[in-house]
Amino acid sequence: MNKVNILIVDDDPNILEVLDARLTASGFQVHKAGNAKAAIQLIKKVPFALMISDMKMPAMSGMDLLSQIQQILPDLPVIFLTAYGTIPGAVNALKQGAVDYISKPFDGRELITKIHGILANQESAIDKSVTDKSGSVRIEEGFYWGKSPAMKVLYQITKKVAASNANVLILGESGVGKECIAKYIHRNSLKKGHPYIVVDCGSTPAGILESELFGHMKGSFTHAVQDKTGLIEAADKGTLFLDEIGNISQDMQSRLLRFLEDKKIRRVGAIKEIHVDCRVLSATNADLLADIADGRFRQDLYYRLKVVTLTVPPLRERQEDIPELAHFFIAQYTREHKLPQVVLAENTLELLVNYTWPGNIRELKNALEAGIVLCRNNKITPADLQLETTRKETPPISEDRLSIGDSEKHTIIRALKQANGVQKKAAELLKISRRSIHYKIKKYDILVSEFKN
Repeated sequence: MNKVNILIVDDDPNILEVLDARLTASGFQVHKAGNAKAAIQLIKKVPFALMISDMKMPAMSGMDLLSQIQQILPDLPVIFLTAYGTIPGAVNALKQGAVDYISKPFDGRELITKIHGILANQESAIDKSVTDKSGSVRIEEGFYWGKSPAMKVLYQITKKVAASNANVLILGESGVGKECIAKYIHRNSLKKGHPYIVVDCGSTPAGILESELFGHMKGSFTHAVQDKTGLIEAADKGTLFLDEIGNISQDMQSRLLRFLEDKKIRRVGAIKEIHVDCRVLSATNADLLADIADGRFRQDLYYRLKVVTLTVPPLRERQEDIPELAHFFIAQYTREHKLPQVVLAENTLELLVNYTWPGNIRELKNALEAGIVLCRNNKITPADLQLETTRKETPPISEDRLSIGDSEKHTIIRALKQANGVQKKAAELLKISRRSIHYKIKKYDILVSEFKN
């Protein structure tokens, strides 16, 4: 059975033992802390469902502890134990974010009833929303928005965009959650009661993508044994999500542009056009502006897709979200698979925060799932995560073997030096078009005259 982690905090060992016995007998996994400082250290490592704390403790009071916890886990439910004379302080604690209080000496059955009620409310809210003290949404409908400034801004913009009918282009590295953003937009839009159709443009071969998107008529080509409804038509009145839009061919770009302009499609082999009214969301981890400069992506299609642009920051730029995000994934995985609660060793949490996460949130989630499977005694160590903590350094690129995949600005500068400032020659060295190198020189504000002899 998956036991729920509860933290109890009190400077009185006798109270700790009584609480431990009562909670353990009720099926909870109990963790004890004799002071607020020890409690904070535990909270950073263990995904607790609830905390019970004394109000009056030396060094740091229960109220001070509550304030500290709200900076780490703002949604953690807190019950205060209070003596009769400090009830006014407990009432004030409720105003500051505690969920309940109980007077000493406490009734064990009353405490257990309160705990079950609080946890039931938490469980019912898991697919709704969790907010921090400032009212900022951090978890909504199973998606973790976080508390970092960049994600708070992204949430506010996404919420506004969802209420409109504008086409949206979602940008970001692989694994940052672009598809999750698209789902959120649809679920919170006027079209939420209609189809949500996903097209993976990255894995669908070009020859098949046309039929997948636009459909076909029976006999229009070999193996077309019956009429087929395309995914665009299937999204009528709803939302069409084009994932990895940067991978579609020039021919498909033209056909998609015409649909976005006219809201009409023609199945392969058909004569009659069909009117389709759907909202188009698209996503890519590619640099579409560079592809436009290089002639690989149509500029007019780009502007049709990006009525609004949302850029999802990589995980390495939102380190403050990593601890809570880790606990979120651990709790989610253990709950779904009915596993015992798992904790993070202190050096494991440090590794998670300082790792660069090239695969972003997807990599973090996968690493934690591996850690849960491989760990011993329900504690995840750094080795359990199977991360590549030591990466081989990329060998320096020789002067006669330049690559645009290296640090781009540095590579362009080196190519210009080698070409004596001649952009055409530098483009040939990099094996890119003159138009593309002109765009990148402008993008990085490179002064070409500095490299001319």
